[in-house]
Amino acid sequence: MAVTVKECLELQLLEVEMLLSMFPKRGEFSLDADAVPSIQRYLSSADGALPPQLEYRIALDVGEAKVKVELQVLLPHMYPQVAPQLFARSDALHRQQQLQLNTRLASHISSLDSGELCVCEAVQWVKDNSLPFLENSEASSECASKEVRVKGMLHRMWIYSHHIYRQELRKKIFDSAKKLNLTGFCLTGKPGVICVEGLRENCDEFWRVIRYPSWKHISCKHVENIETEGSIDHLRLFQSFEDLQFQAHGDYGLRNDYHMDLGQFLEFLKEHQSGHIFQILFGVEGKLSDN
Repeated sequence: MAVTVKECLELQLLEVEMLLSMFPKRGEFSLDADAVPSIQRYLSSADGALPPQLEYRIALDVGEAKVKVELQVLLPHMYPQVAPQLFARSDALHRQQQLQLNTRLASHISSLDSGELCVCEAVQWVKDNSLPFLENSEASSECASKEVRVKGMLHRMWIYSHHIYRQELRKKIFDSAKKLNLTGFCLTGKPGVICVEGLRENCDEFWRVIRYPSWKHISCKHVENIETEGSIDHLRLFQSFEDLQFQAHGDYGLRNDYHMDLGQFLEFLKEHQSGHIFQILFGVEGKLSDN
């Protein structure tokens, strides 16, 4: 007999209850306040649109030094009938070691019986298997610290979207930029534009997070890399991550289908030494009015 979406969502809520009992301390289990209620409303209704996919983070202490490893979890509506999307990350891991850890984790999860809840199993696996990667990371850091001069690289990404409206999406964009120490801006409306600048691994992580699991009509239009010695901060064009909103034109109805004033946007770009980006984003050369 085929398993329904509602049956899968009921199992997901049961697993969340289990995880909350395992991680009761503040900051150990992070879940959006409306995530569970939205699923409960869907389960109690006869029909209606599917709720957002359940997404949460679990902070784990690994080893005697209690190094923090965060397990990010995104559950498709048909989980556990289909595999969850899991990603383990830690500030103590280099990018390559983080990739190796997640490759091993994915391999382990795929070896389990399908149709069974497995996030608790993933949590235990990360706690049991992260230590060798963390130790290798410490050894690599010691070697790097012996270099007389450390070269830095500022990475800047220019991202274009057909539109950016949804509040939960904007929250994810701003939270991720803050967490990853990225500066830049998010232009809300139609079109939507995001610029992030900082360390390359942090920009790559931001790009992965905001597209996760899939954001249609979004593309990275241009990337800039600038090498320097020491800190990259003096290369930043932006001092913070700005919420960019200009005068808009169009329908302010339920769809919020309005176009941003691109003339004001071009002026903003020029003020930040980035006027050339306008043509890269929109395919036309930007011109300011004479007014």
